[in-house]
Amino acid sequence: MPKAAIFDLDGTLIDSVDLHALAWHEAMVKFGHDVSFAQVRSQIGKGGDKLIPVFLSEAEQKDHGEEMEAWRGNRFKSAYLPLVRPFSAVPDLLRRIRHAGIRLAVASSAKKDELATYLDIAGIANLAEVTTCSDDVQQSKPAPDIFETALGKLGITGSDAVAIGDTPYDAIAARKAGITTIGVLAGGFTEDELRRAGCAEIYPGPAALFACFENSLLAMSRTA
Repeated sequence: MPKAAIFDLDGTLIDSVDLHALAWHEAMVKFGHDVSFAQVRSQIGKGGDKLIPVFLSEAEQKDHGEEMEAWRGNRFKSAYLPLVRPFSAVPDLLRRIRHAGIRLAVASSAKKDELATYLDIAGIANLAEVTTCSDDVQQSKPAPDIFETALGKLGITGSDAVAIGDTPYDAIAARKAGITTIGVLAGGFTEDELRRAGCAEIYPGPAALFACFENSLLAMSRTA
C-alpha cells in the first residue's frame, strides 16, 4: 500500500519541456557549441550537472560551464517562463490522490528559485506536502538523490511510494531509490522509452491518470 505519490514537475504537471530545451539550445549555440534542439531535448529531465557534461568536455565545463548555465537560467526566466502552462486536471488529480489518503511530494530537477513559481503555475502550491529540487542534493536525476531526499522528508522507504514522471531519467532515478514509477507521455518521450527505463504503467498525461485513477497502480496497490 503506497503511502505517498512523488511527482516530477516539468513535463509531468506543467508543459515546459520544449521551452527548457529552447533555452538550453540557445545557450549552447551562444557559447559556441553545435548542439541541436533535438539533441538537447533528449536530455531534458536531467539537471544542469548531468546535462552539460553530455555536450561539453571537462575543459569546456571549467572554462564556461557555470556561465552558460547561468545564461540559460536567465534566458528561460525572461523569455519562456511566462509561456509555461499547467497540463489539464493537475489540481484535480492531486486532490484525488490526497482524498485516497496518499501523501504528496514533488521531486524536481528545477532550481529552488524556479520551483515555487512552477507550483503556483500548476495550481498545487497548497497540495504538495514535501518538495525537493536540484539545490537540495549533490546530483540531479537520473541519480536517485532527489527521490531519496523526498523519501527522507516523508519519513518512508521507497517501497512505500510511487513516483510519477515523464522521462526515462525519472524512472531510472526512482528505481535506484526503490520506487515504482508511473510514466506519462506529456513530456514527449515515447512509451517504449519509458517502459525500457522501468515504468510500470503509462498514461497520456495527468488528466488520463485522473480519469483512470480507480484502475491505476495507485488505487490498485492500495486494494491489493
